[in-house]
Amino acid sequence: MDIAPKTKLLDNLWDDSAAAGLDEPGLLLYRSNLLGADKRITNYGGGNTSAKVMETDPLTGEKVEVLWVKGSGGDVGTMKRDGFATLYLDKLTALKSLYRGIEDEDRMVGLLPHATFNLNPRAASIDTPLHGFLPYRHVDHMHPDAIIAIAASKDSRVLTREIFGDEIGWLPWRRPGFQLGLDLEAFARANPRAKGVVLESHGLFTWADTAKDVYELTLSVINKAIAWFAERTADRPAFGGAVTTSLPPAERRAIAARLMPEIRGRIGKGERKLGHFDDQEAVLDFVNSAALKPLAALGTSCPDHFLRTKIRPLVLDFDPRAPDIDAVVAKLDAALEAYRADYTRYYEACKRPDSPKVRDPNPVVFLVPGVGMLSFARDKATARIAGEFYVNAINVMRGASAVSEYRGLPEQEAFDIEYWLLEEAKLQRMPKPRSLAGRVAFITGGAGGIGRATAERLAGEGASIVLADIDAAGLNATVEEFAGRFSRDAVRGVTLDVTREEEVIAAFRSACIEFGGVDILVSNAGIASSAPVEETDLAMWNRNIDILATGYFLVSREAFRLFRRQGLGGTVVFVSSKNGLASSPNAAAYCTAKAAEIHLARCLALEGAEAGIRVNTVNPDAVLRGSKIWSGEWREQRAASSNLAVDELEEHYRKRSLLKLNVFPEDIAEAIYFLASDASAKSTGNIINVDAGNATSFTR
Repeated sequence: MDIAPKTKLLDNLWDDSAAAGLDEPGLLLYRSNLLGADKRITNYGGGNTSAKVMETDPLTGEKVEVLWVKGSGGDVGTMKRDGFATLYLDKLTALKSLYRGIEDEDRMVGLLPHATFNLNPRAASIDTPLHGFLPYRHVDHMHPDAIIAIAASKDSRVLTREIFGDEIGWLPWRRPGFQLGLDLEAFARANPRAKGVVLESHGLFTWADTAKDVYELTLSVINKAIAWFAERTADRPAFGGAVTTSLPPAERRAIAARLMPEIRGRIGKGERKLGHFDDQEAVLDFVNSAALKPLAALGTSCPDHFLRTKIRPLVLDFDPRAPDIDAVVAKLDAALEAYRADYTRYYEACKRPDSPKVRDPNPVVFLVPGVGMLSFARDKATARIAGEFYVNAINVMRGASAVSEYRGLPEQEAFDIEYWLLEEAKLQRMPKPRSLAGRVAFITGGAGGIGRATAERLAGEGASIVLADIDAAGLNATVEEFAGRFSRDAVRGVTLDVTREEEVIAAFRSACIEFGGVDILVSNAGIASSAPVEETDLAMWNRNIDILATGYFLVSREAFRLFRRQGLGGTVVFVSSKNGLASSPNAAAYCTAKAAEIHLARCLALEGAEAGIRVNTVNPDAVLRGSKIWSGEWREQRAASSNLAVDELEEHYRKRSLLKLNVFPEDIAEAIYFLASDASAKSTGNIINVDAGNATSFTR
């Protein structure tokens, strides 16, 4: 098997017709988005691009040269025009006279805003001098796997020369900042024929005089490296060859679903974590290989990698030839304790007098032979991106170890970036997490009016959402809508009949694979039927009991099992009904099933309390808008039972209420949010009526 994970060359996606008519900043954005669209070129948030553009000074009206460069924290693949910082080039260059040496790096970053052009609020990144000081109009700085594989090898300088000759130079490792900008400038002026440079353990710089030329140059340099690796490593096994084989896909997913809640519970007590599972070919090649443990222990090389993944992953002791997942779980506490101890050793050995306090010492990336990679972070997107970064690191280790000897960054260098005061300041500027950040809500009946409103309310507070519904078409439409509004990372959908035990078990397993676990269950699946008791056939009775009682039992049982495995507590909210407390004529099946829900919730509140599992109930009444129940025969039946026309029913319920108000799905969602959040942390076994006031359903 070819040792290079992806030997297909990069395609030139430049379209002259799309580029025609774009101004220089527009061309810069166009090429940036093209480069960032392929993770082989640069990972999410990694790399940066720039252009030096003649602009009209808003103060003097004169033409001045302005550096447009990707701003701090942006992503070249998805950024918009406002993602670029703009600086007067002459003012940026003038900062050289103020520079006093390496110890002055942080102060120089603080001076960059003084060179801002046109009051642009986008903050300049620490890489700004690297672009500004190079004597070329267009500059790309990328983190391609194929180039970093060269840059992170023991023979980095020799290999760069062998592959690229004089076209691409080489510079030794230096932390990004002002001095590296000066080093790049000195190299470029001393080597006017060079078209770029490889930075040891870091990445690639290329430059040219037009946006198209530098884009095509960047691709050609990366493609040359890809082709060189393909030729040098053809028919050689990756990572020294496999020592075990992958389990079948279904077994891999089952093991991930078993492991992820166990890990999540152990690393999420201080701050909730969400998980991501990846079993792509590149990951499996690595976790099944002879070199897994020695290479993983060396840590990652590129700063962008370890800032996302921590310096090294945790390899779990699992043998897919004799898969015993219970044994892995039994060893988790010891494995995590050893990892935390090693991270604390790393911190204590490398810390400076002014270093920030030690951060979360838990691993981000977990590697499981025969199964794949699990990654965890404070939100799903960050967990997914951490996994993507480690795949980049795998590709780098794959290439470097095949043609030379892979080298991770020395611990002190890694520490000085991870705990850089500027990085700490960036972390401190991050907004305060929303009230449900890091939590996963599983909502049955998720495509209906109350379910959708609840999902919107919880997602708005930072929760990740699993929408479960028997209506596949409605579910898919809701998931797509929410993916567009809250991000695709924040929502998943699962088609579910809550009366089918095997489907309920599978749905919770899916939630574990997608997010690592569940924290909140909103049991909301519903049905309603109306008929005098003598006309109520057994099928109608059983259907109400199956969905509203048995279904609520099944999803609650799976939630309880999962909550206990996680050890993080949990919250269950039943969406019952006023009819669970107050009887109605011609609705014996419905009222009885709703009463069963309320009593089930009380029983579960007793059982769950010692594990920190809270169970509460919301009782709506007459929520007509957006409701699937009220869009069918139930609406007609309830209107007939009150001798009303169908279109008179909503007004009838409003007038019947004590507060003379209609009740909407958003009202129910607000009560559910309260019971799901820490605002009700001391409440369990309770009922909140959201019915605009109905004396017959008062709980006391």
